[in-house]
Amino acid sequence: MGNLLINEPPLQVLPSLAIALNSVDKAIILQQIHYWVDRSNNVRDGYRWVYNSISEWHKQFPWLAEKTVQRYLKDLEDRGLLITGNYNKAKFDRTKWYRIDYDALDNLDGSWGFTVPTKGTSSPVSKGPGVITNTNRLPETTTETTKENSAAVAAPSSIESDFEEIWSAYPNKKGKKQAFNHYKAWRKKSAKHSNDYLFSQLKLYKQYIAQNKDWYRPMDGSTWFNGRFDDEYQVSTEQKHEGREYWTGG
Repeated sequence: MGNLLINEPPLQVLPSLAIALNSVDKAIILQQIHYWVDRSNNVRDGYRWVYNSISEWHKQFPWLAEKTVQRYLKDLEDRGLLITGNYNKAKFDRTKWYRIDYDALDNLDGSWGFTVPTKGTSSPVSKGPGVITNTNRLPETTTETTKENSAAVAAPSSIESDFEEIWSAYPNKKGKKQAFNHYKAWRKKSAKHSNDYLFSQLKLYKQYIAQNKDWYRPMDGSTWFNGRFDDEYQVSTEQKHEGREYWTGG
């Protein structure tokens, strides 16, 4: 039997949730948290919670980098889908506890025209989404049992890290603060506004720069990120090829 075929407990997720979050990985993480919350005996303030260190969460999603898991958890928190708390016995223990805001999840899905099946009611300890992730249980951990959660304290937001990714590729790094403000506003306008789109537009813009490098200089970053990435630039077929070489080299 092939060792890459399913012969261990699989991870499952609804395609509609992946579409609503614009990410299969984030959907799997959210579904997995639901799996543990659904089975949790940790009830605080009328809600079920689950907690783990970042390293323990990472063990459940081994195809992702640990920092990526950390970033995705923070993104789900920033979007209001994950609620965090601290019910640890030790005051110095800052391990995050998580629960899902199922009302926010319903509103997210409704805005995309999808419906995620639910079980039970909308009460705090309701079942939430009905697809169960089938996997082996990993122990919940706090700093009472592990010291590996320190990275969770200062996780950067997803928008900030996504901006840094595209900013590092932009050729004229002037006006970074203004560029980030434009970028953040653009991202929040639509879930369809993504780095994939910006990278494709930046690729075309770099082709245009390479084609006209004798006289043209790239605009300040604060200008390009202020909607100028949607500009259309004339690039010949031959120069597009040259632009691809320029892109991969830069």
